Amino acid sequence: SNGKLVGFISGIPVHVKVYEKTLSLAEVNFLCVHKKLRSKRLAPVLIKEVTRRINLTGVFQAVYTAGVVLPKPIAKCRYFHRPIQHKKLLECGFTVLAPNVTMQRFLKLYKLPEVAPVKGIRKAEEKDLSQIHTLLQEYLKKFSLIPIFVSVEEIRHYLLPRDGVVSTYVIEDLETKRITDFFSYYHLPSSIVRSNSYGHKHLSAAYSYYNVCTKHSLQDVLQSALIISKEDGIDVFNALDIMDNATVLRHLKFGAGDGYLRYYLFNWRCPDMASAQVGLVLQ
Repeated sequence: SNGKLVGFISGIPVHVKVYEKTLSLAEVNFLCVHKKLRSKRLAPVLIKEVTRRINLTGVFQAVYTAGVVLPKPIAKCRYFHRPIQHKKLLECGFTVLAPNVTMQRFLKLYKLPEVAPVKGIRKAEEKDLSQIHTLLQEYLKKFSLIPIFVSVEEIRHYLLPRDGVVSTYVIEDLETKRITDFFSYYHLPSSIVRSNSYGHKHLSAAYSYYNVCTKHSLQDVLQSALIISKEDGIDVFNALDIMDNATVLRHLKFGAGDGYLRYYLFNWRCPDMASAQVGLVLQ
């Protein structure tokens, strides 16, 4: 009656390969309900309505993620966190000092190098999209749950840098000028609701998106991403243990979080898969 937005859910058409089967399905995301109305059973109403509208387009399967356990996840992935602005994270309560660890030792432990270990890094541009598309599609083939980007236009939508939304950097061979690697992360700032004496109002978080390495090691590429994200004003860098991430996260001093993200397929049955078999990132 007052025109206020009290709930939201979205569904977009995507092509996803599940094991050896390519499906045209809906990616359902961003379900949210006003905090004062969360006991009113609005979420099932939103889910039912988005399902109805998707079915009208001739699509009857969907992929989605959730932190909670529903019947039945096909994969369970864990969040890892890497402090960037260490002092701020302590001051706002995002992290705490371990027993017998001083502030000085904590800052020294998580200090990042001043210079990225990889040379030839620059922000991705329109002219790079075709090479990024080829690199990404080739890399994703080894995983069991992957998106199929059918055109460069989709790469433009998902990966072309936009301030405060997504950051993508390519690594260019200094001799051939060909792109050999790239990394990306998306931005998800949060409001700090708990009062603190330091005046912090917002937390800038980055989430690892798609990273492809053909010349350099994933560890060096992600190390470079951490250093650049610090220059980008990021406070904490998060990543899931999907794709090849788990092989390098602990080496880069990511700490295992207490949160899990579960992947679900609606109206499609398949065997469960390990987190390392997942190659799909839902923002």
